Amino acid sequence: MGTRIPAITQKQVAAFLKPRPRDSHKGMFGAVAVIGGASSMVGAPLLAARAALKLGAGCVHVGLLANNAPAVDLLQPELMLHGAHDALRLPKLDVLAIGCGMGHDMAAQKILYEALKTDAALVLDADALNLLARRPDLQDDLRARKASSVITPHPAEASRLLGISTEQVQAARTETAQQLADKLHCAVVLKGADSVCVTRAGKIYVNKTGNPGMSSPGMGDVLTGMIAAFIAQGLDADQALLLAVHLHGAAGDALAEKGISIGMTATDVTEWARWLLNQWLSN
Repeated sequence: MGTRIPAITQKQVAAFLKPRPRDSHKGMFGAVAVIGGASSMVGAPLLAARAALKLGAGCVHVGLLANNAPAVDLLQPELMLHGAHDALRLPKLDVLAIGCGMGHDMAAQKILYEALKTDAALVLDADALNLLARRPDLQDDLRARKASSVITPHPAEASRLLGISTEQVQAARTETAQQLADKLHCAVVLKGADSVCVTRAGKIYVNKTGNPGMSSPGMGDVLTGMIAAFIAQGLDADQALLLAVHLHGAAGDALAEKGISIGMTATDVTEWARWLLNQWLSN
């Protein structure tokens, strides 16, 4: 593409969230359900759900597929844990975040099928994207949705969705993100160094925050939870995507500036993202 792609700026995204009114209550800030967590992968949806809670969602549920799933998150007891299908059927959900550690079996496919039929906003990550790549019928369901949808592929997931190599994705990241948005009728972040965001409105941005220290497990789960949190609080999907992607990288940069690069964890990024967001709101 010959035109220069604008970079997301802190000033741009900090304006999306407004200070909370004095008489606010949790019901004003939306309900999120994070669904995933097949056997041995329960940590992934818990990371996403903790991020959704700490970035401001009013109410966060977790739906877990594992048979031996915990009944409570002892590190974050504010979260409400359910079986995956029970979480999917909760009333008054504003956002569903699907795919973190979900696996690929028939139970996971059924969850994704049902989620695509709901009128909640969707954030699709990880195994949800791998299932979409294998099931063209589910891609049709995604395209047909009226409610907003956001997908968050890394290069390998993008390659599966488009049927091309990872090398081809990386050689044409902007074009790949645009193709995904056009093909699946959703907002897209193609993750990686200089993540590319394509909004539902068709605008393309590049994100310049983030650093190599963020190459560790769970970072994508945290980003998924952050996007869901901002949609729950009333931002449209495009605003939520841009704010979450920029803030996620900025939190990693803040950690790196403190000398924590090797060994940076997704949990660290959640904590710093919460702190930064509050600083941005108070300025």
